[in-house]
Amino acid sequence: MSELDELYQEVILDHNKSPRNFREMTHANRKAEGYNPLCGDHVTVFVQLENGVIKDISFQGSGCAISKASASMMTAELKGKDEAGAQALFNNVHKMLTGDASDEHVTEKVGKLQILAGVCKFPARVKCASLAWHTVRTALKGESQPASTE
Repeated sequence: MSELDELYQEVILDHNKSPRNFREMTHANRKAEGYNPLCGDHVTVFVQLENGVIKDISFQGSGCAISKASASMMTAELKGKDEAGAQALFNNVHKMLTGDASDEHVTEKVGKLQILAGVCKFPARVKCASLAWHTVRTALKGESQPASTE
């Protein structure tokens, strides 16, 4: 196993065991549910949006280690970003997770989240890693229907 694969596993396990921002937020003014019907992952994302900036973000739910770790890393990265920055990060993370090679610099654009790049090697896990991202996008749009990876 390469050092990068070992690091990937360590980070996933750390965020799964001790997820950041894993709590219900009572002061959220945006909220969305997300569900992955293939594996049963379920997530609720809470956002406190003020003047177009994500002041606070959290999540709750259940799912596999990749789903939970991705949600944990997502909340850490999105806190303090404006809506446009959050959307740009979503786009770049989605490209990275799906192995979209149209942007050769995509891993540079996602910062610490590039640790999730290995997920694209496992197509069945891409939806696990992207569920929280689709859910936060739904929350930011103020949509009421649940987000899905389908």
